[in-house]
Amino acid sequence: MYEQEKIKPYGEQGGKSSQVRLMFDRIAHSYDKLNHTLSAGVDKLWRRQTIKALAASSPEMSHILDVATGTGDMAILAARQFPSAHVTGIDISDGMMAIGRQKLEKEGLNDKVELRNADCSALPFSSSTFDAIISAFGLRNFANLDTCLEEMHRVLADDGHVAIADLCSPTSFPMRQLFWVYQRVVMPLIGRLISHDNKAYTYLPETMRAIPQGEEMKAIFEKAGFHNVAYRRLPFGMCMLYTATK
Repeated sequence: MYEQEKIKPYGEQGGKSSQVRLMFDRIAHSYDKLNHTLSAGVDKLWRRQTIKALAASSPEMSHILDVATGTGDMAILAARQFPSAHVTGIDISDGMMAIGRQKLEKEGLNDKVELRNADCSALPFSSSTFDAIISAFGLRNFANLDTCLEEMHRVLADDGHVAIADLCSPTSFPMRQLFWVYQRVVMPLIGRLISHDNKAYTYLPETMRAIPQGEEMKAIFEKAGFHNVAYRRLPFGMCMLYTATK
């Protein structure tokens, strides 16, 4: 068991998946505002760079899976980048996807993007269904990272591509020192004020510290069967981008 799998938003009672579902249902109304506030809008850049990395691997896609789609921002970016593709977003939080469906309606993308309630550890799709898999900020929330990556590998077509971004703790000066203060003071305070959930934005920095990153995460991807695994830190050092092929 990886360290971040042991961290749950609301303590020891109940499994991680059920607690994460409850947490995101509770904060869905404020999630986008919090993301943009806590990252000073850089989360939008990180998502765009993830989609850009996927586009660099292949300019044409037919079927794309967005894992842990949340409020649908990555799915929308993918639909814009690949106009001929159908995008399926999955998440365990109906509250988050309700916000996402409002965005799809506003963007006129209901015919191109479908949001479904599904757990990544048991994807309801046939093997080799998708040309590409994307995800942003979801790995830390998985109760079983190995199983989820194995499922992504299973539903990815041969020679399919993966582009996944997730938050991490910075390692270089001065971001590492600034992050120490930010994660212990600023993030919980802002999260509590906006979301009114005392636990959610304490859980976030804890998982950022605990999640495997760099070479360790690369090895986990490879264990799940992926090839050509590469990674790089995105601007400001608090997000890692992983790319791979089947």
